[in-house]
Amino acid sequence: MAKYNIREKKDKSPMYQMLVKPALMDKLKAEILRVIVKEKKYRDRDYSAKQLAIDLGTNTRYVSAVVNVKFGVNYTTFVNKYRIKEAMKLLADPHYGSLNMQEVSDMVGFANRQSFYAAFYRLQDTTPREYRMSHMPKVNKFKGE
Repeated sequence: MAKYNIREKKDKSPMYQMLVKPALMDKLKAEILRVIVKEKKYRDRDYSAKQLAIDLGTNTRYVSAVVNVKFGVNYTTFVNKYRIKEAMKLLADPHYGSLNMQEVSDMVGFANRQSFYAAFYRLQDTTPREYRMSHMPKVNKFKGE
């Protein structure tokens, strides 16, 4: 069994491409980025594709289609990429060195630490702890070194 119970991604044919017209797809892509990235809705663990669709005045199938076609991933992976990107900044920043993994997980929007670890490992091929250890400044043991 793979580490963190991660399975291989199955190839699917892009049936979504015919669901939404190209002009609407481009418009929705821009709106999805505005809401998820600029408004940082990825930090809200309860912000679902359904809520995004409501906020954009469309339906979940369209949101799913746009995310699949324009970003090449499903909604959860799309949101998790932004969560992990922010977590990486926090883990590499000495100012946040006292935060434990649960606190980092909470700050970036994961529902629990296990989801955080699994998503981090899937996207970065390392654990959050290993990432933090490799990006923290090295402290010399002796003065003057």
